Amino acid sequence: MFKILSLLVLLFIFNGCMRPVTPASFEVKKEVAANQKAFEQEDSMILFALRAEQLKEYAASSELFDTLYINSHKKEYLYRSLQSNLVVSNNEQVIKKIDNVLQGSSDDLILVRLKIIALIQMQRFEEAQNMAIALVDKTKSIDDFVLLSDIYIKLEKFDMAIKYLESAYAQDYNEKVLDKMVIVLYVNLQRKTDAIAQLETHIRMQGCSELICARLLGFYSNENNVDGLLSTYLRLYKMNKDEEVGKKIVQIYAYKKDFMQMLSFLEENEIDNATLLQLYSNMKNYTKAFSLADKLYADTGEIEYLGQSAIYEYESAKNKSDKNLLKKVAKKFDEVVKYSKNALYLNYYGYILIDHDVNVNEGIKYVKKALEIDSNSLYYIDSLAWGYYKLGHCKEADELMKKVVQFEGANDPEVLLHKEAIEKCIKTTKEVKK
Repeated sequence: MFKILSLLVLLFIFNGCMRPVTPASFEVKKEVAANQKAFEQEDSMILFALRAEQLKEYAASSELFDTLYINSHKKEYLYRSLQSNLVVSNNEQVIKKIDNVLQGSSDDLILVRLKIIALIQMQRFEEAQNMAIALVDKTKSIDDFVLLSDIYIKLEKFDMAIKYLESAYAQDYNEKVLDKMVIVLYVNLQRKTDAIAQLETHIRMQGCSELICARLLGFYSNENNVDGLLSTYLRLYKMNKDEEVGKKIVQIYAYKKDFMQMLSFLEENEIDNATLLQLYSNMKNYTKAFSLADKLYADTGEIEYLGQSAIYEYESAKNKSDKNLLKKVAKKFDEVVKYSKNALYLNYYGYILIDHDVNVNEGIKYVKKALEIDSNSLYYIDSLAWGYYKLGHCKEADELMKKVVQFEGANDPEVLLHKEAIEKCIKTTKEVKK
């Protein structure tokens, strides 16, 4: 399709719609203002040239911009033509065109820069270096410092590259220049501490951008510096409040086992309430756990959160025998056990019904369901033993309690209370029989 368009343009030329000009006329004496139309077909040719660029047909776009330059004398078209040639590494032609226009001068700095790039691509580094040094002396431009540093990097003269990158960076603390500089320090010169120090100093003075923080994170990760990773992620999170960054912070706190800082971070930012709920539970802060579980259930409708809400409401109560409390907790558990087969909730509900003599038989039923799911749980076996004790079936209770005591459950204070009560029941029963 584009070749057809190119042919149409050529037809315009040869049919006299525009004045044909030979490549020899590159030396231009008069330039036309950029906003002034130079010839009839200029606008349509611009569209064709831009479309060629869009399609990555750089040879065609270079030719079209070349024709636009010849017929308009507008340098902007020449620059665009040369840039397209550079993309396809048509470097010899770029140098030839630039030399023809410059005629030994260096007044057009854009053309000088383009020629340097062509020389670099041809690996004619010494020539490129000499031109770039002269250019830097003339302009003191950030871009020209960086261009010269690129040549020194190609020549593996890394200390010289750093010298010019530092000069560029000192002008306006450009983060892209800094990024290039620290890569050379870290990778090529193995001055890893200096590279990290440069980034840290920039962050303190200029703030932490996505680019700089990402680079610092890469270095700290490579150095296995957990504290460095944490401090950088915290800066990055403060800047953008990105949830994924927040999760990284939580992971690092967990790795460091710094649960108090994790708790503070989660409470302040509310990015992972499920983890916060677990923390509250682990720290036995059941009042906050109850409130958060209620919120999570209201927000998500997930039945698991209703189950946790029931547990934490009961655990946070000062008077666990309060009838109103037991009614509210039972109502929640009634809803939970309809939809959830989680053994934890079945046992917990069953134990409450048993321990507070609300409905011992119903409680035993739920505990047995929990044991069907996890038959080896000492806590569930203890609950069942306590249920049998409440019904006066002390022998059955004692047989179950012996299984619990045989393992780690013997050290649990509540288990010990149950054991003593059941043993007392057994003893009393024997005395009655006597």
